[in-house]
Amino acid sequence: MAEVAPAPAAAAPAKAPKKKAAAKPKKAGPSVGELIVKAVSASKERSGVSLAALKKSLAAGGYDVEKNNSRVKIAVKSLVTKGTLVQTKGTGASGSFKLNKKAVEAKKLF
Repeated sequence: MAEVAPAPAAAAPAKAPKKKAAAKPKKAGPSVGELIVKAVSASKERSGVSLAALKKSLAAGGYDVEKNNSRVKIAVKSLVTKGTLVQTKGTGASGSFKLNKKAVEAKKLF
């Protein structure tokens, strides 16, 4: 007795495209980059603010640094590449950072 295997599922009707989940509403409030710029500008350190001190000031302001650690690092790197922050020590997201006075003055002119 030879049983014939059922035809592959190719004959099944095509599935309707999945509907995208409803977009989560963005949380109101300043972005991580804005919080970092505020924290650095509030600091009176001559050599800039270290990443650890920056995280402490963000945590003191109510930002969950442990949960969003990668966002903080990415934001710091992007602010350095934009020229908003200057890295005085270290490489990447580590080291010390201070505001780029030239960039701040250029923003005030416009």
